[in-house]
Amino acid sequence: MLMKSIAAGLAGTALLATVAFAQNPTATTDKAPAAVATTTTTSASGQWRTSKMDGVKVYNEANENIGSINDLLMDKSGAIKIAVIGVGGFLGMGEHLVAVPYDKLKFVNEAVAYTGAAGANPNAKPATTTTTGAATGTEKTTTTTTTTTASSKWYPDHAVFNATKDELKNMPEFKYSE
Repeated sequence: MLMKSIAAGLAGTALLATVAFAQNPTATTDKAPAAVATTTTTSASGQWRTSKMDGVKVYNEANENIGSINDLLMDKSGAIKIAVIGVGGFLGMGEHLVAVPYDKLKFVNEAVAYTGAAGANPNAKPATTTTTGAATGTEKTTTTTTTTTASSKWYPDHAVFNATKDELKNMPEFKYSE
């Protein structure tokens, strides 16, 4: 049985190989020269990649983190109509998904403005202290800020939705239908 399979495989391979060798390219000299390929680039300045929107944090008007974007749903014409927001949970466990109208989200390129006490913001970058000299008492405090423009990130910093975390948790749960 094995020998028959091997023989059939070799015969099929030989048959295909002879067909490929039988085809010779025709050489004609009356062809026009090949067109030079031109390269065009399209700029998408100011656009956001939907693949980067997954995980964008959602805050309310009081700058409280209320969830993050899990998915974007669009209609047949390609217009985004619904944002699926994950609320609560820890590492994806126990997360409550809700669907909100996409046009109710406001996207912001700047980082969330924090007005609380120093040290309470987990995202705040601490100032660095450098001693200049051996125990001279002269210290220099510097704060370094790195800014990335929104056009180079390809996604907004965060979204704003006018609701509290509890209001979102009380909304009907979104489920993907089969």
